[in-house]
Formats: sequence, C-alpha cells, structure tokens
Amino acid sequence: MIAFYPTLRAGLLIAAGAPVSLLLAALSPGLWALGPAWSAAMLLLAALDALAAGRARSIRLVVPASSELGQVVTVGVEAELSGTMPVRRADASIAVEPRLVPSGGGDGVLSSSPGSAMLTGSIALQPVRRGALVIEKLWLRWQGPMGLGWRQASQASGESIAILPDIAAVRAPALQVFLKDAVYGILARQMRGEGSEFETLVEYQPGFDRRAIDWKSSARHSKLLAREYDTERNNQIVFALDSGSDMCEPVAGLPRIDRAVSAALLTSYVALKAGDQVRLFSFAARPERATPFVAGSRNFFRLQSEAAQIDYRFEESNYTLALSTLAAQLQRRSLIVVFTDFTDPTSAELMLESVGRLIDRHLLLFVAMEDEELLGLVDQPPETSEQVAQSVAAAGLLAQRRLVITRLRHLGIEVIEGRHDEIGSRLMNAYLKIKRRGLL
Repeated sequence: MIAFYPTLRAGLLIAAGAPVSLLLAALSPGLWALGPAWSAAMLLLAALDALAAGRARSIRLVVPASSELGQVVTVGVEAELSGTMPVRRADASIAVEPRLVPSGGGDGVLSSSPGSAMLTGSIALQPVRRGALVIEKLWLRWQGPMGLGWRQASQASGESIAILPDIAAVRAPALQVFLKDAVYGILARQMRGEGSEFETLVEYQPGFDRRAIDWKSSARHSKLLAREYDTERNNQIVFALDSGSDMCEPVAGLPRIDRAVSAALLTSYVALKAGDQVRLFSFAARPERATPFVAGSRNFFRLQSEAAQIDYRFEESNYTLALSTLAAQLQRRSLIVVFTDFTDPTSAELMLESVGRLIDRHLLLFVAMEDEELLGLVDQPPETSEQVAQSVAAAGLLAQRRLVITRLRHLGIEVIEGRHDEIGSRLMNAYLKIKRRGLL
C-alpha cells in the first residue's frame, strides 16, 4: 500500500496561508484569496515533490537467523526506488510482538549513495525474552528532493529470528584456558589422578595423597606404590529448570529463568567436554519440556536450541509432579541440578517432601539466585512508616527462604545461592568438585 502526505515543513508552509489571508483581508479585502491560493500551491507542490521521489520497486529485510538474549538484534532494510532524483530523507519502521520487545517495534534511518536508487539502513531491537521474534509488518517512507512530501509504502513481513539463550560465558577466553588446564579438560587422553575407578599402581612420588598408598602391594614389592584412578565418565547430568511464575520475575532486567538457562548451558558445555551426558527438563504446573540425553560437545548447540523453547509460565510450580515424573524417567543414578526459587513457604514444603524421595538414589544440587529486590528493601533506610513495613515484610520473606535452604542442607543437599552473574561459575565449580570426588 502506498500513501502520500505532506511533511512538517510543507504543513507549516500550507498553514502560513491562513495568517497571510487574514493580513491581506485587513489591508486589502480584494486580495484575501491569495492566502488560500498560497496554501493550495504548497499542497500541490508537496504532491509533486512526493511524486518526484519515485515509487518503491522492491523492499527487502535482511534478518539474522538467530541471536542471543541480551544482545542487540540488527535488522537490515534495503529498498530500490524508481525515481532518478535523490531523496531528502528515508525512514523505516517495523512491528514485532511486544512480548519479546516491549516497545513493539523499532525505527531506523536509511541512506543512499550518490547516483544510486538504493536505500540501505538498519533497525536495532533489544529482546527481553527468548523465543521466535516475528517481524509482522514493515513501513518505509521517503521524502522528495525538496523535503515537502512523504511517500510511504507498507507490506507484511513474516520474517522470524530465533532468540536463543545467552552463552557469552561459554565463549569467554578464560573458560577455554580453564578447560585446557583443568583435570577434566579437552585433551584427548585418559584422565588419571583423582576419580572413582581404579586404573593402575604407580610408584609413590612426593606430593601424592598418602591415602592413595597401597600398603599391601608396597610390602610385596619393597617400595611405596600408590593407587591411581581413572576419572569416571558417561555420567548423567539433568538440569531441571522451574519455569513457573516465581522464575519469570525479572532480575537485572531479564527473567530469572533466562539467567538459570545461561548458567545451565555453561555447566552443560563443561560436562559435555568432560564426557558426560546432559539433559534439560523444564516444569511449571506440569512437566513441560524434556530432552533426551546428549553427549559430545558437538551437540551443545542442540541443547541451546532446545533451551530456547522453554516457555514462560505464569503459574504455580508443582514440584511433586515434576520431580516424580523426572525420577520415573531416570534409569540410573544421576546428578539432578534444580533451578528454582523459594518464596512460597507452602510450595517449598511440598518441594522438601518430593526431594526426600530422590536423595537415596540420585545426587541433588539446588541453585537459587539472590533476591536483590528483597535485599534492597531490607537495607533501605527506614525514613517513613511505609518503608519500615516494607523492610519488615522483606526480612520475613528472606527468613523463610533461609529456612528452606537450611532444611535442604540438613538433608545432605548442596545449595548454591548467589548473584545472577555468579551462579554459572559457582555451579561449574560445584560440578567439577563432584566429579573429582567421584560422588556419581
């Protein structure tokens, strides 16, 4: 669809005919018609200027196939005009789903090269959620050479961009250096040393753990021998992500579930490099998404794509149903990493009952992010009665949260609690610690 309308400059010139007409009517009544004639001439000139700008032969969007949450998505716009005269200005706008981009769209300015009928530019979008970012409609408008008339074209788009979880931490150079130097690095060799599977006997060297000395073999061979173990591989790691209403609350601008997904993918990458199998499991009021176990770092991006499909559910989480369903699906001892929050005492009590039935067979690890909003309310200076009430209520919620964490630790379950930007590295270190101790 193509439309014409005057620019702001043309509108001011057209409106100038009214005071001119009044002034001429006061000075010389016979000349009052010059005012309307001026306005009509400006309107006609604006229409001719818009026609001189030419029509749009083609309009095309250049969109990336995917992007990561937290990054700016750049959408390119290319248009070819039929006019031979240079345009004064060109703008483009797109409409997207407000659920992913709160503004509902974006704008950009297009430019053209001298002597070229092509217009090029870009529009920047800032998604705040994962999912398919669908561009619903595109508008393009351009001015004539005098800047008096706009010519506008619009068309439906339907282009889609996959907004994937953020894995910036996986690409960090520090992680790659760490993996090369770690016991469970990326070198293609047997990992001997700490572990759970006996590998061989070696001569004891200074610096070895004295508990590794095999006294009977040492007595037979008349020299100190130590046991060397091979790191057990092919363990099963399950990342259970609560996508209920509590985890949809934002922390530092992004929902908690997205922070949890990024932390889970970071540890998944390390686990796949270590030769273990990884699976994602999400739940809210009912189990939502369950991927099969994958192995090998080549399947990491498959996990990232699967994690992008974890939806936001604004409903209360059912821990009993979710954890019992997960337990029924696991055929061997596994490390279950649960990402959740502990704000509702009733739900927390049901969760404690559910995990009690899992710890005999599986190894559990809970991950929770600090509630920065509650901590801020507790620490704020109590200047008004309303602030005092807020601080007391926040302190009560934090006390309930600490009680749940304490009870989990009494059950023998490790709980990782920290800032949203810390839980990824802390979870990775906890996983490596479990591997070294051979707890699986």
